Amino acid sequence: MSLSSPKGGFLHSNDKQGTYPDSYYAATATPHAVLPSLEGDQSCDICIVGGGYAGLSSALHLAQKGYKVIVLEAHRVGWGASGRNGGQVCTGQRLDQDALESMVGKDEARALWDISVDGIQMVRDLIETHNIDCDFKPGTLHVDHKPHYAQESRAYVDKLHAKYGYDRIRYVDQAEAREMVGSNAYYGGMLDDLSGHLHPLNYALGLSTAAQEAGAVIYENSEVASVKRGAKVTVQCARGSVTADHLILACNGYIENLMPKVAARVMPMNNYIIATEPLSEELARELIRDDVGVADSKFVVNYYRLSQDRRLLFGGGETYSFKFPQDIKSFVRQPMLDIYPQLRDVRIDYGWGGTLGITVNRMPYFSKINKNIVNASGFSGHGLAIATIAGQILADLIDGQASRFDTMEHVPTYPFPGGRHMRHALLVMAMLYYKMRDRIGTPARP
Repeated sequence: MSLSSPKGGFLHSNDKQGTYPDSYYAATATPHAVLPSLEGDQSCDICIVGGGYAGLSSALHLAQKGYKVIVLEAHRVGWGASGRNGGQVCTGQRLDQDALESMVGKDEARALWDISVDGIQMVRDLIETHNIDCDFKPGTLHVDHKPHYAQESRAYVDKLHAKYGYDRIRYVDQAEAREMVGSNAYYGGMLDDLSGHLHPLNYALGLSTAAQEAGAVIYENSEVASVKRGAKVTVQCARGSVTADHLILACNGYIENLMPKVAARVMPMNNYIIATEPLSEELARELIRDDVGVADSKFVVNYYRLSQDRRLLFGGGETYSFKFPQDIKSFVRQPMLDIYPQLRDVRIDYGWGGTLGITVNRMPYFSKINKNIVNASGFSGHGLAIATIAGQILADLIDGQASRFDTMEHVPTYPFPGGRHMRHALLVMAMLYYKMRDRIGTPARP
């Protein structure tokens, strides 16, 4: 059976082939040569489609176990969401533990929590072990934009202390939250010092280097056209093919029609970031006193942090069509000014977009497509640590250790309603509803 990927789509709607976007990250990336494209027919133990965090981490961990690994990336390593995101390494899954306990029970929810904490530690360990220069800084602050959300945050911190034994997080009251972010927009929050923020593209490039040093082979500009199933899997590109015992799909928002079962559950969504001009030390500390990463409680999240050279990197706004807005800087500038009106006269030097993969319930989609094809995707904007540890989880599964994969796979997942053609329209309607909830407030956090 052969499955084909459509021409164009999110892989080619907004960027030139094999070229990183005009982002702050690309402008400050560690120098790295273009890797060769796949030519001719090759074979290996495991073929991985996707050169982002999940794919690169899989390649690294499998190569360290002695497997022959080939990674196929349609553009460049870290070209997708892994090289464009907000750079925040956050504790927990995309849903909080209260929601997960209701969804899968307390024991499974605890296992999901442990995976998330292990993911944070794995990011830290990989950076140290492989000397990845990616400007890691500790600490993330979740701030509440409604008073009753702050009450929930206090209770949630107490629960993590008492029930999960997690003491790296503390409650921040209204006065301290407003002092920490230099804005009156918030009513409290939670500060986590195990988590942190980093330069996401340089982190991806560091994983790529580590994987290659371990023996993995990575091909760039090698878009997969089709996958032929069988006792061995054959992955076809324009100028060559790879035959492998196992196939890992790590495409996230770019899966499209390559694997319809995954595409039905993982939908692409575009998100945007701007970078200001470098700020004075005084202004930078006024905005984010302790140089932590910040994200708020809105359903369409605002997230921001300071770069190594004291720019404010601010993410906000979402779209669901193929094309990015023509003026990304203006599109994101207004949400930034809603929080920081003092930045009205500050120059915006960069504005870029990226495509991530979301699921109906915002939890990652781990699945065995068949006995030798597995998938991990749908990280829903919470993928830096989870996608990294997903690579190890996939490597362990192929190596015969399935327990953590089973934990992730047991989380319920659902196809988006309406099929490929109607799901975007239905999602836009739903997002308009949630934006109204953000403005007027609701009894509980979505």
